[in-house]
Amino acid sequence: MIITPDILTALMTTFRADFDEGTAMADPAWNKVATLVRSSSKSNTYGWLGQFPGFREWVGDRQVNDMAAHGYQITNKLWESTVGVQRTDIEDDELGIYSPLFREAGRASAVHPDELVFALIKSGHTELCYDGQNFFDDEHPVYPKVDGTGTPDLVSNQDIPATDPGTAWYLLDTSRALKPFIFQERTPHNFQALTDETDQNVFIRDEYLYGVRARSNVGFGFWQMAYKSQQPLNAANYAAARQAMSSQKADGGRPLAVKPTMLVVPPSLRSQADEVLKAERLANGATNTLANTAELLETPWIM
Repeated sequence: MIITPDILTALMTTFRADFDEGTAMADPAWNKVATLVRSSSKSNTYGWLGQFPGFREWVGDRQVNDMAAHGYQITNKLWESTVGVQRTDIEDDELGIYSPLFREAGRASAVHPDELVFALIKSGHTELCYDGQNFFDDEHPVYPKVDGTGTPDLVSNQDIPATDPGTAWYLLDTSRALKPFIFQERTPHNFQALTDETDQNVFIRDEYLYGVRARSNVGFGFWQMAYKSQQPLNAANYAAARQAMSSQKADGGRPLAVKPTMLVVPPSLRSQADEVLKAERLANGATNTLANTAELLETPWIM
């Protein structure tokens, strides 16, 4: 095959179609637990985190929700994935070997946010959130006074045994406008090519480059909407986690009405999760009152 600009244009169309096919094959889950925030700059500062809006009777001037000042910032990162196509393979018309590779590149692009979001969840016990504590922590400060001042109560959103902690599982409230986690997107995954005869890589390596470029990052929303446990996943511990979440209060003592809606588990805990959420009867024959109280999400990214 003689390589011409028309041939390269046709190849770009073919490889992009393979890439798009791979993207369509994926079934990402990040948007079930994270809110998409469009970014238009190098980083975004979420100064409003920590302020749960509520209503009061309007008497006198408006009361601005400024109980605490926070400067939680998410800086976008640059991501890439590149495939090299040998010029000789094009000349010899041996391009079929690349179709699966470009389909896999498309699938990888679609699930890349999954990798980022669930890796963040997994590391939540060592990564700081808006209040300066680790996202999963025993000492989140909550100020009980109406004006948000005074000595804070220290609140936990985790249950980690002191000895022999088990595999982690997570209970989330995903019912609100802002989910517990944030996927910040500056530039969506974009398929590109480097195929000009004057390109250095083509001249020196006799290779055309096709790749994907993206800019994004992930971060934490409200810690009150997530709970981590390394207790055995059973009815008692699941119920305890639900109770702990449902009891969360905002600064000033106002109940947050947190509603646990999703149980996130690794594959190793799928059978235990099914027993808690899907079994109609308990081992003693009694009705399972916890059945269908949350959606079950199994993901390998938190193993």
